[in-house]
Amino acid sequence: MTKIMKSGVAQIASVVGKPDANVEIHLDWIAKAREKNLDMLVFPELSLVGHYGAEKLLDIAMRRDDPRLRKLSEAAGDMWLVVGFIEEGPAAQFYNATALLHKGKPVYVHRKINIPTYGKLEEGKHYASGRFVDTHALAKEWQAGLLICADVWNPALVHLAFLHGATMLITPISSGVEAVGPEFDNPGGWQKTVNFYSMMYGAPTIMANRCGTEKDLTFWGGSCIVDPFGKTLAQAGDGEELISASLNYDDLRKARYLLPTVRDSNIALVRQETDRLLKTLGIPEPFSGDN
Repeated sequence: MTKIMKSGVAQIASVVGKPDANVEIHLDWIAKAREKNLDMLVFPELSLVGHYGAEKLLDIAMRRDDPRLRKLSEAAGDMWLVVGFIEEGPAAQFYNATALLHKGKPVYVHRKINIPTYGKLEEGKHYASGRFVDTHALAKEWQAGLLICADVWNPALVHLAFLHGATMLITPISSGVEAVGPEFDNPGGWQKTVNFYSMMYGAPTIMANRCGTEKDLTFWGGSCIVDPFGKTLAQAGDGEELISASLNYDDLRKARYLLPTVRDSNIALVRQETDRLLKTLGIPEPFSGDN
């Protein structure tokens, strides 16, 4: 059994709109993570292009088989790698995406579902919305639920990830102090959110934010790794930094035994009430297809 997962976050400031330069930055942090013998390293949302990279979208979008993704994964060796990029999908559709890379290739890609168009966030101008919540096995015991930034502010998506069997939540974000508005405490809100989800679902959360400044946004960092009881194990400051912590599956077993949120979730009732709500609102059921 692989009970211990040595996890890390590379909190970086990306070069906006220059993926090749960001690949070199990623390689430096991957080397540092390998020196620490980490099993997994998580980079922030859109780490290969920067928060405002979408302004050069047509020049910097990548397909899943882009050789730069393969280069990063090969450099990581056996270490799992989570990186953010702009994905060009079929029929010239573009997505805010995060790839889970392992042994030289992307093994899973999550496309951001909640595309924010509020405050100073205008992602709807650039990205199509993802349509699926899923998980991917890292080891027999560790099943990663991967959600990007605003996805996590939709509790239903987090709930779905855990019902799909996630035993950890990985959330790359791109959170600026000014993003939502002066009355909204983004740093405080994120800390409460990740601690709550870990405690509620008895699973660790790995949150990776960026740092630095891009145009009108100040990125506050604060990346963290939280254990299954909602306790913060590692926390970054406001600059570039590598943080790490060892996650123990025995802690998850104990947390889920004490608070069996996943066990007691009534999936049939949720489906019944969701179907009833769709009919009440006159909303057609969504089409089910490939991601």
